[in-house]
Amino acid sequence: MKRLIAVLCAWIALAAAPAQATLEVLACEPEWASLVQELAGDRAKVTSATTARQDPHRIEARPALLARARRADLLVCTGADLEVGWLPLLQRESGNAGIQAGQPGYFEAARFVELLEKPARVDRSMGDVHAAGNPHIHLDPRNLLKVAEALAARLSALDAANAAHYAARQRDFAARMAAAVARWEREAASLRQTRVLAHHRNWSYLAAWLGLRVAGDLEPKPGIEPSAAYLAQLVDKLKTQPAKMVLRTPYQAPRASEWIAGRTGIRAVELPFTVGGSAAAKDLFSLFDDILARLKEAAG
Repeated sequence: MKRLIAVLCAWIALAAAPAQATLEVLACEPEWASLVQELAGDRAKVTSATTARQDPHRIEARPALLARARRADLLVCTGADLEVGWLPLLQRESGNAGIQAGQPGYFEAARFVELLEKPARVDRSMGDVHAAGNPHIHLDPRNLLKVAEALAARLSALDAANAAHYAARQRDFAARMAAAVARWEREAASLRQTRVLAHHRNWSYLAAWLGLRVAGDLEPKPGIEPSAAYLAQLVDKLKTQPAKMVLRTPYQAPRASEWIAGRTGIRAVELPFTVGGSAAAKDLFSLFDDILARLKEAAG
């Protein structure tokens, strides 16, 4: 009887305890969803507006996505005009005042790092050029450390009751990521100065971090698919300035890179680009593990 009373008391206490509130977080891309999960743990419900097999420049703000934006306490995006084709519509149609530009519920990762490839001028003749600079910042993991610090502070501002939780998880993430960066740099030492081609300028931050040399892009202008004539020019160029591999993402069609590979003998390599881009890339750490493994295998 005493045991039954004890169980009932425990059940009543549990039922009376207030439910632990969780933040609703919508990330524009999988890398930021993964980073929020690292920092928030069970204090947030996190979803991504895009997948690793979608071009983050171009998606549709469908009703289901609008519903998630309407409920969000925090919207975490890259910024630097990466999502300019769809994010303003999503924010406007959501009717959620808290996730509008300039509000605490809107976070742009690109604001906290130094952007590469800032153009001196921009006009339509240049293709899909981002005026603020190259937005694909997450492919230098050192940038993730800077973004994580700012993002943890934002989570704490929105959910002050759990500020200590976010701060502790940010310190743990920073320690693990710093150790991983040091390991990756040792493992990738042999890749320095390796010449590569890129389908699009997705890989500039990865190249700058690892010391890869991007010898050219398959796109004649950013966002413009290459013609056969342009690819033939690249093949001629490779005869005197050879490259080791040509890189693409899972959401880019393989035809152009495989055409180049078939005529030059260099490797066509699909890299996961973001979390979920391969079976192995389950989080930010395994993302870079897989990227480096594929690069080293292709480099021989």
